[in-house]
Amino acid sequence: MSSSSIATTLTTRTLLSSVTTVDLEAMVTKFLPLLGNPVASCFRDFLLRKEHARIASTWVESWTALKAVMKVKTFQFIVLQGLVGSLPWTANVFFTFWFELIGFDHNSAALINSLFNAGRAIGALLGGLMGDRVSLIYPNSGRIMCAQFSAFMGVSTSWFLLTVIPQSINSYSAFAVFMFITGLTTSWCFSATNGPMFAEVVPTKNRTMIYAFDRAFEVSFSSFAAPAVGILSEKIYGYDPTSVDPASGSARDAYALSRGLLAMMAVPFGLCCLLYTPLYWHFKRDRENAKISSLEEADNI
Repeated sequence: MSSSSIATTLTTRTLLSSVTTVDLEAMVTKFLPLLGNPVASCFRDFLLRKEHARIASTWVESWTALKAVMKVKTFQFIVLQGLVGSLPWTANVFFTFWFELIGFDHNSAALINSLFNAGRAIGALLGGLMGDRVSLIYPNSGRIMCAQFSAFMGVSTSWFLLTVIPQSINSYSAFAVFMFITGLTTSWCFSATNGPMFAEVVPTKNRTMIYAFDRAFEVSFSSFAAPAVGILSEKIYGYDPTSVDPASGSARDAYALSRGLLAMMAVPFGLCCLLYTPLYWHFKRDRENAKISSLEEADNI
């Protein structure tokens, strides 16, 4: 390499250390065709190193933040209850099929299931409002009580819906009303409790990443619920797909599927309710620790 090329390369590297990656990208796009090979090569090498370092730094920072948050007891119990509490929401994909086995036509089954989803949408809003209101009265336990109420309603409404209401097309009105009530009362946990409590115990700068981790973890685990319903219905309760009449359904198979649904709804909802209980002791302390950490970070800025 000639002395002029060495000088050009050294000068370029000196200039690169004082500009950002965004500046470099703009410079490269605009002026790279006008530059000689040594300068262009130096630009490319620097951009690659800069990008690799940025990606590595992001992953290291995220992993460090995640390890710190995973030590928080409130975070641990919210994630743990979410693992079991998310199972019923995957299992209920069988509702439409269950209604058709009872004997409802496609339109009737779809309408009943639509009422359930409408109840869920309204219930999420209602849960958030209730959580905010109750937390003003009981700041350390109000949101936990809302979540336990919602999970308990999941147990009771699942039991009533799947065992008490006669599995007959004559029970259309009862199914419609109770499906709406089920959606309305069992969808409070995230809006009333999980989301707001995460916001109080997780550092602000890492909040989005922690939320994403929680949702990915819960949704991945809940995917086992649907196969579990099918296995329970067939292997334990005697569901036989060959005996189903597409036109009129099958009362025996509807009963078998209802028992599989009950096992994957009532039991997880009950465990979810119990797993919220330790938060009565941990949430207050974890929230105070998070406030202290935020103040210390603000003082260091």
